[in-house]
Amino acid sequence: MTKTVNHWIGGKTVEGASGTYGPVTDPATGAVTTQVAFASVDEVDAAVAAAREAYATVWGNSSLAQRTGILFKFRALLDAHRDEIAELITAEHGKVHSDALGEVARGLEIVDLACGITVQLKGELSTQVSSRVDVASIRQPLGVVAGITPFNFPAMVPMWMFPMAIACGNTFVLKPSEKDPSAAMKIAELLAEAGLPDGVFNVVHGDKVAVDRLLQHPDVAAVSFVGSTPIARYIHTTAATHGKRVQALGGAKNHMLVLPDADLDAAADAAVSAAYGSAGERCMAISAVVAVGATGDELVAKIRERAEKIKIGPGNDPTSEMGPLITAAHRDKVASYVHGAAAQGCEVVLDGTGYTVPGHEDGHWIGLSLLDRVPVTADAYRDEIFGPVLCVLRAETYEEGLALINASPFGNGTAIFTRDGGAARRFQLEVEAGMVGVNVPIPVPVGYHSFGGWKDSLFGDHHIYGNDGTHFYTRGKVVTTRWPDPADAPAGVDLGFPRNH
Repeated sequence: MTKTVNHWIGGKTVEGASGTYGPVTDPATGAVTTQVAFASVDEVDAAVAAAREAYATVWGNSSLAQRTGILFKFRALLDAHRDEIAELITAEHGKVHSDALGEVARGLEIVDLACGITVQLKGELSTQVSSRVDVASIRQPLGVVAGITPFNFPAMVPMWMFPMAIACGNTFVLKPSEKDPSAAMKIAELLAEAGLPDGVFNVVHGDKVAVDRLLQHPDVAAVSFVGSTPIARYIHTTAATHGKRVQALGGAKNHMLVLPDADLDAAADAAVSAAYGSAGERCMAISAVVAVGATGDELVAKIRERAEKIKIGPGNDPTSEMGPLITAAHRDKVASYVHGAAAQGCEVVLDGTGYTVPGHEDGHWIGLSLLDRVPVTADAYRDEIFGPVLCVLRAETYEEGLALINASPFGNGTAIFTRDGGAARRFQLEVEAGMVGVNVPIPVPVGYHSFGGWKDSLFGDHHIYGNDGTHFYTRGKVVTTRWPDPADAPAGVDLGFPRNH
């Protein structure tokens, strides 16, 4: 009998009632291992109602000490169960176990930040702004908030959201990807074990029905999203139309600019690691290398030499360096970009589309592909492929390379490889992207700095986690107070503008 992943509502597992289910496959074998219940509108409403009740009765007025105390216990449990969560990720996503462990570790960083939320929630006070008048600024929670998260990081991306949200005093409804739902359920169990009150954290699985209900529900105050640009734009437009605060992080086409003075061995190592890690299913993957001047031929040769040595296999094999893609349909779509590359002017240096793993022939396998001299009009350059395909473009000068990067509609992350501090400083100021690496290929910020892109990579005003996360999950209030001295004479009526002296 196929295992079923159900919902988590009000502190317990709730069986799906819609009668609609989706398949969950093991990407390494192609076999369906699990089915996941898809929520109806009524089931989403039940999760929001549980969150609303928990906010009104136990969590909205909870003390900071209570919130952080529970989060500290959750952090310890998460640390103790990191291998188990990583195994769930590998089984349903396909990434190698070490990469899955790294994902959990990056999620732990945000839990650490949430455990110290007390400092970020401190208000401000100005005394004697007028005679016996004080003004205080405070931040308060929003109420019920929702998170809609992608398949590529089933543990980390939810942890970019809910620890900050609940630390700020909100309750949370998570709609994880239906392709790899089990990590979210394990996290829910650990939160309950840590003592989180019922209803503060809820999980509903599903498709567009569940998403749209969260975007439209009158009791959901804010929505966080990570995914592709078209869906991010839809999430932002729909939720904002319904009066919600939105942070919607979209897709990417991250460029790595390699200047002639760069250490080409280090640049090649970085390009291979950043392009092909997690099979390219990262929004911060480097998918376009811009080689400046005469560096291109040598750099491409070094990238090819390294790429050809990468071992591809099941994620639970300790010798595997890269696993399969999430679904067969996604594998075929990624392959189509390589198949059509030559006709669009690209030089196909490596074609990984025919790759398979002996004994796992039905898995969602694809090898590493490398395209050189890619024109900006090629589909492989214009689209976010989200797979192990690296494009190399050529530029004669730094200025030409910068202009190429800035012309992209995406602005998530970027990197420059150089020994020239002046060039690096220019790049970090002139490039139009939200996250910049200097000799760092994947510049994902640490937890206490916020993550987010520019242009079509972000819809909304707030980046995720860090200080922006605190501001997103709270709203400001300013309180002006006067306590007259008992000896004061009555002030009398004054219809003039209030004086500040």
